[in-house]
Amino acid sequence: MTHPNPIQTTVAFVQSTLANAEAGHDWWHTYRVWHNAQQIAQSEAVNPVLVELGALLHDIADAKFHEGDEEIGPRIAQQFLEKQRVDAPIIEHVVNIVRHISFKGGNFQQAFRSPELAVVQDADRLDALGAIGIARTFHYGGFRNRPLYDPNVPPNLNMSREEYKRSQAPTINHFYEKLLLLKDRMNTETGKQLAEERHQFMEQFLTQFYQEWNLNR
Repeated sequence: MTHPNPIQTTVAFVQSTLANAEAGHDWWHTYRVWHNAQQIAQSEAVNPVLVELGALLHDIADAKFHEGDEEIGPRIAQQFLEKQRVDAPIIEHVVNIVRHISFKGGNFQQAFRSPELAVVQDADRLDALGAIGIARTFHYGGFRNRPLYDPNVPPNLNMSREEYKRSQAPTINHFYEKLLLLKDRMNTETGKQLAEERHQFMEQFLTQFYQEWNLNR
């Protein structure tokens, strides 16, 4: 018998799976994205079950922590949902959300689109913005032992997808190569409105950062 709404089972699975994950991509990241998605979905014509499952499973196995394997997340999501006896069309849609949600860098063209993906993608991008986005960015930079900033290494705004994936640039560069681009890539009106304040906060942070940096030169 098909489980009509396996949200709580999925919550437990994600909490367990991400128990020891890097802090920028752990359960609490998923939790925030899940709640962002629920908020955005209130203003959109979407299937809420697809939105919630997509949000909960969107980072179940991020490729950058699995030797670049971009199919490991979709594969784990599919296997989990099949065990929960979720209807095949729902599984297919959720797996497509997981497969296509991430920012790829370069001139990547998204091959799958749906209103539910648009909501979950906006929810995930919101968590890359603002105070939490800044905290996550520097945490990941430290996790990868990257320098905070190097004035001699300018941001590369014309990277290919592969160059983006391999980049070891200073953490500050990531603001220009991804984070500051997200506001104009939001899909929904609610997402755009929520992104605006967070975007402005990041710009204020960068202004302060350079002021403090230059005092020490």
